[in-house]
Amino acid sequence: MSAAPATPVPSEESRSVGERPFLAIGMVLLAVALFSVMDALSKLMAVRIDPIELVWGRYLTILALLAPLLLRQPRLLATARPGLQLLRGVCVLGAALLFIAGLARLALADATAIGFASPLLVTALSIPLLHEQIGVRRWSAVAVGFLGVLVVIRPGSGAVGPAAALPLLSAACWALSIVATRRVGHADPAATTLFYSTLVGFVLSGLALPIVWRPLSAVDWVMMTAMGVLSATGQYLLIAALARGAASLLAAFSYSQMIWSMLVGFLVFGTAPAPWTWLGVALIIASGLYIAHRERMRVR
Repeated sequence: MSAAPATPVPSEESRSVGERPFLAIGMVLLAVALFSVMDALSKLMAVRIDPIELVWGRYLTILALLAPLLLRQPRLLATARPGLQLLRGVCVLGAALLFIAGLARLALADATAIGFASPLLVTALSIPLLHEQIGVRRWSAVAVGFLGVLVVIRPGSGAVGPAAALPLLSAACWALSIVATRRVGHADPAATTLFYSTLVGFVLSGLALPIVWRPLSAVDWVMMTAMGVLSATGQYLLIAALARGAASLLAAFSYSQMIWSMLVGFLVFGTAPAPWTWLGVALIIASGLYIAHRERMRVR
C-alpha cells in the first residue's frame, strides 16, 4: 500500500489493448518500485512539512501533468457518477494524509506492511457495501491476514506503538476508495477517475493549506514535484498493466513493494524489518494472494 492518490480500474475500452501478461507484470514491478521511492521522499519531508502541504504539492503536480490530456480531450471532464467520484476523492485523500503521517513516525517497511491490510478490508467491506457473497474460505483468509497485521503491530509490546493506527486507518480509507471504484464500474474512463480524485484532493487540501503552510525551499519544491511525477507515472503503469493482465495475477506481484520498501528503508534510513515483521508480512501476503485466487475462481 502506497500513498498513491488514485489507482482506478481500467475501462472496457482500455481492456481492449490485449492480454500481454509478462509486460503487465513488468509494469507492476516498476510501478511499486516507484511508489516505494515516492514513500521514501514523503518520509524524508514529513518530519518537517505537514502532510497536508505534501499532499497538496503532489496533487498540484499530477494536475499539471493531466492538463495537456484534458485540453486535448475535454470530454474526459464529464462523469456519470459525480457523487461517487467525490466520495472516492475524499477517501483517497484520507489514505494519503494518514499514510504520510504514519511514515513520519514509523519505519518505511513497517508502514508498508500494515498498509497491505487494504485488500483484506476490501473483502470485508464488499458484503455491506457491494452486497457480495463472501464464503468461509475468504473469511478465513481475511482472519489470517489480520492476524498478520497484529503480528507486525504487536499491541502492547511497544515495538511499533500507537502510530501503527495511522497506516491502518490509511488502509481503511484506501479500501473504501476501491469499493467506490467498483461502484463506479465502467461508467467513467480511468483518466476521468484519476482527474476527479486528484481534483477533490487538491481542493480539499488547499482549503486547509493556509493553516499548515510553511515556506518551501527550492529543494523542497523539487522533491514535491518528484513525488507527483513518481505517483502519476506509477498510476499510469498500473492502469496500463491492468489493461494487459488479470488483476488476480498482478495482485501477487504488487506485494513486491515490501521488498522495495525494505531496500529503500535500509539504504536511505538505515532501518531493517524485525523478524516478527517478516512473519506478519508473510501471513498478510499469503492471505491476500489466496483472496485474489478465490476472486479469480468466483469470476470464472
